[in-house]
Amino acid sequence: MKLSIQLYLARLSLSNTVSILEVFGVDRIQTTVHNWFHEADLQPESGRSPNHAAVDEAGSRIKGEQYWQYAAVDPEANDLLHTRLEPTRNNTLADQFFVDLCEKHDVDGAIILLDGTAALQRACRKHDLDFRYERHGNRNSVERVFREIKRGTICSSNAKAEIANEWLRSAAFARNRLI
Repeated sequence: MKLSIQLYLARLSLSNTVSILEVFGVDRIQTTVHNWFHEADLQPESGRSPNHAAVDEAGSRIKGEQYWQYAAVDPEANDLLHTRLEPTRNNTLADQFFVDLCEKHDVDGAIILLDGTAALQRACRKHDLDFRYERHGNRNSVERVFREIKRGTICSSNAKAEIANEWLRSAAFARNRLI
C-alpha cells in the first residue's frame, strides 16, 4: 500500500503502479490503488518552528478552470509546511492560509519571506507576522519547490479540484519524507 502511494505520488500512472506491484506479487486493480491514495489523507506534519517561512501563491488551470495554490516552505530544510488550493485569490483566502499555517506551526517568531503579493503582505500585517519582501536569497531555493508543486498540480489537471487539492497535500507530505 505504502509503495503504491509513493509510486503514484512520483507521477506514475495507476496502470504503471499496478504493474510494478505485480512484480512484487501484489495483485491489485487500479481502483484499489486509487482508493488507498485517497484514504491515506496525507498532509505535511505539524508542529515545526522555522526561523523563516517562504510563502507564495501560483495560478494553475484544472479542468479548464483557474485555481490558486498557496504554499509555505521552510527554506532551511526545503520542507513544505502548508499547502492549499483555492478557486480564486483574495484577502480572505490569504488570511485563512495564514490562520491555518499559524495553527499548524509556530511561526510567530519566524520571518515570512514574500514576493510582491499585496494580499499575502496584508495578511501578515493582520496576523502580526514579521515579513520581508525578498525575490532572491532564501526565496531562490524555494522557488524550485513552488515549481514542483505547480507542475504536480498541473499533472493532476484532469482531476476534479478536490482531487488536485488532495494530491497537493499528499505530495507535500511525500516530498518532506522522501527528499
